[in-house]
Amino acid sequence: MFHTPRLAHVPSVDGWTHRLGRDSGGSIDRGPGGHRAPPTRLLALEPSRAGAELATFVAVLPLLELAPRGDGHPVVVLPGFMASDLTTTALRQYLRSLGYRVHPWGLGTNVGPTAEALAGCVDLLERAHDRDGRTVTIIGWSLGGIYARQMARDAPDLVRQVITLGSPFQLAKGSQTHASWLFSRYSHLHVDPSSLPEPQASRGSLPVPTTAIYTRTDGIVRWHTCLTAAGPTAENIEVRGSHCGLGHNVGALWAVADRLAQREGQWAPFRAGPGWRRLFPPAASWRASSPLVGIVAPHHGEGG
Repeated sequence: MFHTPRLAHVPSVDGWTHRLGRDSGGSIDRGPGGHRAPPTRLLALEPSRAGAELATFVAVLPLLELAPRGDGHPVVVLPGFMASDLTTTALRQYLRSLGYRVHPWGLGTNVGPTAEALAGCVDLLERAHDRDGRTVTIIGWSLGGIYARQMARDAPDLVRQVITLGSPFQLAKGSQTHASWLFSRYSHLHVDPSSLPEPQASRGSLPVPTTAIYTRTDGIVRWHTCLTAAGPTAENIEVRGSHCGLGHNVGALWAVADRLAQREGQWAPFRAGPGWRRLFPPAASWRASSPLVGIVAPHHGEGG
């Protein structure tokens, strides 16, 4: 698992993402916008868009509960930066209604990679696994997804799959997110980057199935940084929405439910069924002209 770290000042978000945030799958520098954060107009609209997504979730919850049911295996849910279990309430309650044993983060506000947070992730995963003796799905929102991917690398025997929601694990520069200044404000609480594992870019894809859910209208992080390298057990799913609304975005929740319902060891790419395809933008709308096409397979929202 994570090394037992020592506390030290981290000069900026760049130092930490170099050790843990960068992932395999090619260069994101070639994508539109280079190292720039999302447009400020998207950032300004984040609260209102997230609120609209929550209202939509409440309105269509009876339909969401028609999602396929799985085997009730344990699920760990990790919140994003400067967020807590309160922000994942809708997601966790929805998954419980589908029959899963859901475990919250339970560590208060996620202020970044503190010694307590990293050790707490280890303990949470082990407790969730030991309680039922079954492998665990880890769902991480934003920074929580970066934790989730590292947990899967360190303990693949305990992890069934990883699902990330707008997680910038390809982040290369602090300028690619509007949260870098706030992250740096808490850097005195963070572990020394040198105590963390080597950069993920040198270690290939995750050893467990992984799904990266993202939105191209993300107002917090550059959406290209949330994409995984597509492979036999790795996929990207695009939804329409905001960064702050991904935890209760109807398309994201339907995709999560579908991923959880798969039998262990029988992972297959996501296909949105009839009536749900409109929640997922057509892949061809950006794939044909994207310089990322060589490292990113299309999402599978249009299949039947």
